[in-house]
Amino acid sequence: MVILILLKLVDIVAQTLILLVIISSVLSYFMSPYHQVRQMVDRIVQPMLEPIRRVVPLVGMLDFSPLVLIILIEILSWAIRNFLVVLL
Repeated sequence: MVILILLKLVDIVAQTLILLVIISSVLSYFMSPYHQVRQMVDRIVQPMLEPIRRVVPLVGMLDFSPLVLIILIEILSWAIRNFLVVLL
């Protein structure tokens, strides 16, 4: 029973983080960096993006670090879920 709750919690956290990364990317096009909503979302997302930005270079004006972060979140979520299923 506890493992099923943990599985659901991992899914919720992963999907929330992915949603925040997408929101941060979209807001960066339309909202001032000094807006309170954008600053709040960026405080959560930027610490995860910074190490990726040091490794993944910009391609022209495109920043692929949010896409890499989403893929890493999915991989980590998949690995944790598989580990928990083995314990089940």
